[in-house]
Amino acid sequence: MIPDTSQARAAILRRIRQAHGHADPAQGSPADQARVDQRDHYLAQHPRGLAPGIAGDLVEHFTMQAQRMSSTVERVPAAEAVPEAVVRYLAARELGLHLVAWPALAGLDFARQQALTPGLIVEYRAPQASDMVALTGAFAAIAETGTLMLLSSADTPAAAHLLPETHIALVPVDRVLAHYEDGFALLRLEWGEVPRAINLVSGPSRTADIEQTLVMGAHGPYRVHIVLVG
Repeated sequence: MIPDTSQARAAILRRIRQAHGHADPAQGSPADQARVDQRDHYLAQHPRGLAPGIAGDLVEHFTMQAQRMSSTVERVPAAEAVPEAVVRYLAARELGLHLVAWPALAGLDFARQQALTPGLIVEYRAPQASDMVALTGAFAAIAETGTLMLLSSADTPAAAHLLPETHIALVPVDRVLAHYEDGFALLRLEWGEVPRAINLVSGPSRTADIEQTLVMGAHGPYRVHIVLVG
């Protein structure tokens, strides 16, 4: 299974609150509760606007939209199949067998795949300039546009989906949501406070600023490969 990082996330948020002089919400701080009430009141007074309809299966729609944005997509039945899928992708594109991964993914069992694939190296850390491939999870995936929603933390460093040339992202199928509003609603529910950075990734980095010529990998990865799990 993709590991549950909720306890580590809660500890990180608790330290941030303490550094800013805020009490833990579990302790029922009147000031913190007032901010939560103010937020909920504002959201209640500002209902969601119209959103494009999504017909059929959310995961299928996400896959189609992600491919339109030049991501590649594969689906595996369970987390146990992830290491093989990752190696298969790397081998097919001759990308080598060295990758860095979010520390939050340390629970993935690459040991068996390493026994079958000599030379496979997986390091659970933030990437450096020389790292070419990074493996991350995702907080959610937005079917509307084929977009990944990633949140930064010590165990989910943002550099992993910004610095290397190839970004491989694992997305549990139950985290595929219809619209952006659903993603931010889930963020409020599960995190309470906004993390330091929220990144929305829609395919490989690209720009056409110079003479309207499309250049891939201009500000980030050349490739985005999404592994849907489940």
